Formats: sequence, C-alpha cells, structure tokens
Amino acid sequence: MSDTENNEKQLSMEELLDAYGPESREAHRVGSKLRGRIISIGKESVFVDTGTKIDGVADLAELVDENGDLPYGVGDTLELYIVSMRHGEIRLSRALAGAGGAEQLKDAYHQRLPIEGRIADTCKGGFNVEVVKHRAFCPISQIDTIYVERPEEYVGKSFRFIITELSEGGRNIVVSRRTLLEQEEEESRQAFLGSLVPGNVSTGRVSRIMPYGAFVELSPGVEGMVHISEMSWARLGAPDEILRTGDEITVKVIGIEKNASGESGKISLSMKQVGEDPWNTVDKKYSPGQKLVGKVTRCMDYGVFVEIEPGVEGLVHISEMSYTKRVSRTRDEVAPGDAVEIMIREIDPGNRRISLSMKDAEGDPWIGIEERYCAGQRIEGVIEKKEKFGLFINLEPGITGLLPKSKIARFHDPSSIDRKQPGERITVMVESIDTGSHRLTLTPGDSADEDDWKRFSGRSEQPVSSLGEKLQQALKKKK
Repeated sequence: MSDTENNEKQLSMEELLDAYGPESREAHRVGSKLRGRIISIGKESVFVDTGTKIDGVADLAELVDENGDLPYGVGDTLELYIVSMRHGEIRLSRALAGAGGAEQLKDAYHQRLPIEGRIADTCKGGFNVEVVKHRAFCPISQIDTIYVERPEEYVGKSFRFIITELSEGGRNIVVSRRTLLEQEEEESRQAFLGSLVPGNVSTGRVSRIMPYGAFVELSPGVEGMVHISEMSWARLGAPDEILRTGDEITVKVIGIEKNASGESGKISLSMKQVGEDPWNTVDKKYSPGQKLVGKVTRCMDYGVFVEIEPGVEGLVHISEMSYTKRVSRTRDEVAPGDAVEIMIREIDPGNRRISLSMKDAEGDPWIGIEERYCAGQRIEGVIEKKEKFGLFINLEPGITGLLPKSKIARFHDPSSIDRKQPGERITVMVESIDTGSHRLTLTPGDSADEDDWKRFSGRSEQPVSSLGEKLQQALKKKK
C-alpha cells in the first residue's frame, strides 16, 4: 500500500469531506438527501457514488420491490438519505428503519430525517404508528395531504414520516407524513417548473372548470389554465361542453409569466395547438361547387355561420338562404345546432373565410321553367306582396311573377283585384318569361288581352246564345 493510501485511510470523515471543500461537507451531512449513481451491486448491499472518495452503502433488501426484485441496475441513479457517517462509512437509506435506540431517534428528529413507520391501529384523533421499535402518534390531519374519509384504510400500511415532537426520552413521539409529502411535492414542483418552457407538450388532469376556461394540474402543485378560446378550433359556448373535472388531457405550454421574485407564475396552456390548425388544409379538402352538410353555429341579421368541420366556419349570406322565399329574418329559417345542406361558393384560406349558399344546394327552381309555363297559359297563384306598381304573385315555391298595375287597369273589374290581400288566391295568365333575369310577367286571367289572345288563337269560348236570342237576331237582320 502506498504512502498516499495510508494517509487517506488515516483521515477522518470530516477531513475527507473538507478535502472536497466546505460545500461538499454541507451537502453530505446526516439527514441530507443524496443523488448518486449505482456503481456496484453486491449480495446484500448496493454501492453508490457519493461524489467523494467514499462510496455510499445501502441495504439491498430496502431497495427491492414487492416481488423481491431489484428494479435498478448499475448506472441507474438513486435518491437516498444519509443516515449515518461513522467509522469512515456513509450509510444510505430511503428512510430510517429497523431497531434503533434513543440516539437514532434523536438523529432523525434533529436532522429531520425520514423514518419508516407502520400504522398499527387507529386511535382518538389519529393513528398509533410503530417506528424503530417505538410507538408514535400521528394526528389524522398529518397522515395525508388530502382529507381522510376512511382512516381504517391506512391501518397495516407502511409509510415514511418526519418526527415533529420527541420528548420524555422517546416515550412521547409525534410524527407527520403530511410534512414529508409537502416537502417532496415542493421539490418535485420546483424541478418540474425548472424544466418547463413554452412549446412543451404535457399530459395533465382537469382540476377545476370555470366559465372562462379550465385549470389543469400538470404536476403535483403545478397548475396551468386553458382559456376557452384555446380549447378547440371549433367555437365553444362553455368549457363543460367538452371537458369534465378529472379528465386527462394533452396540452401545450404557450406562455409562462414570472412573478416578482423571478419564479414561474401563471402558466397558459392550449389544447387546440396540440393539433394542426384545420384552416391549413381547407383548400386541399374543399372546392367551390362542392355540396356539404354543415351545422349552424350563429344566426346574425346579415346571414348565418355554418360549421363544415370543427374549427372551420363559413357564412351563408341572407340573400343565399333560399330561392323559394324572401328571407327577412335568418332566425325564422334556421337555429343554432340545425344541420343544413350548403354549397361552397368561394374559399379564402388566407383570411379564413368561406362563402356558402343554402339556396344553390337546393337547386334553382327557374331551371326548366319554360317546360312548365308558356305564354297564354292560365294558372292560379297566391298574392305574395302588393306594391304601387303591381302585385307579386307566387305560382310555386321559388317562382314569383309580377302582375303590373297597367295590366290590372285593363281588367273589366279592376277594383275586384285591388280589394284582394296578400295570401288570397287569384287567376292570372302568363304573358312573358325571361329566364335569364328570373322575371315572369302576368296579366289578369280574363282581361281584354286574354280575349284578343283567344280570338287570335281561334279558341274563343263565347257562350252559345239561346234559341230566342237567335230568332230576335234573325228578325232584325230581315228588317
């Protein structure tokens, strides 16, 4: 053995740690948490690199899982507590456990070192806990960070505790699991916040739903908020339309505000930005002239908005709602939630606009009108509207013709037409059809024009005179 090795062997633990600087000695005191890499696994012990010339040693039995298997291998990193530093050895443990005397309890109490304890039974106000062969008391408020409804469910289970009170030579011991959980939660929270940056995608649990959005727990003690505008590319009326408390959702971090101390504060999240903006592919999926079925989302005075897929809405202008009727109020025709047939008229992805038509989806009733109507044809219609210049007569859904005032004046009884009101039926005759302009001109059904037409066409319908009238006419001609 060299002189250097002999000298190092003779150095005390404190001197060895001092050789690495005061920071090392402070970080390697009893009760402190140590994060180290496994360098060797023996039959009964696991050896861990402590960052000093002395390796840490942990009992293998303490690290195995419920099946008796060690879930770690050489190179894995463990987080353990330093439970003793005696005789040139650093002993490591998940918590202080096993048989122990007053000195061991004092070390755990003063160093706030976790101890392993088993809940023996319930008692008034809490639990009786066995810790290092001693009986301790844990108040029910200190067994967990959540409200305990069924204390008996904790009996028989082992947990780690912090000693909060130690007196009477170890006969009066009070422990807390909640304190340790809160410490670990804060450590986990700080570590998570330290790794959090805008753009991160994470899974969280919906903890609260408010009218303006939902709060999501990303990690114990770390919450962010998804504003309602960031929940979906589709328009939402309220967050609870798609979310429930307790739902597991995937979110993207879109903003982190720092508080006055420079720590992470308000965290803004987005659900919709996890996926692609549907407007990016609109021009590839849709084209002018395409017929679709959409859902009405909003009714405005000037038209209705129709969703053709989640996040993509188009506008049906009021003038594009119907060929068959004059629409004055959109709400009289459709309501939010209605499914309607529409045809795409124009797409503008850059401005996120799509022009739609309901009437084009139905079809133009003027197509083929010349096969259904012709000049001189008599037909019965319904007065749709009265104007100073004439009457609008509806012949069939979407087909309305004009009976001009000048034509009414030629009727043998114009006042009988003037007295008619919208909704009443009237007999008219087709005078002319202009398919290109969607115009149809009408005349009264038995006007002078009709008589001229009948004489011209040789279809006079004059009633046959009686025998007496014929005799009188013959006598007058003879005289």
